[in-house]
Amino acid sequence: MVKVLRELGHSVITVLESGMANQALPDIEVLRYATSQDRVLLTYNRKHFLQLHRDSPTHAGIIVCTYDPDAVGQADKIHLAVKDVELSGRVLRIYREGFRLD
Repeated sequence: MVKVLRELGHSVITVLESGMANQALPDIEVLRYATSQDRVLLTYNRKHFLQLHRDSPTHAGIIVCTYDPDAVGQADKIHLAVKDVELSGRVLRIYREGFRLD
């Protein structure tokens, strides 16, 4: 999915590329890092990041995805969903059948 998002023109940095992988960092630290870089966080960890959003909605945005084996289709949904949308302080939920902006 990362490759497809990049091909669609999105600036994507993975946790591995950020140097934060395999450090057992709490989710709040990952969100703080993304926020400090003014980056929207994309995750499959819906439960924890939705709770973090409720606790502290001051972030650059969170995209939570349901696992979908069609990574290209999922990247296309994300691309369409974020087009012309301000995500700061908001959550975008990507489902197999569509998306919802909270």
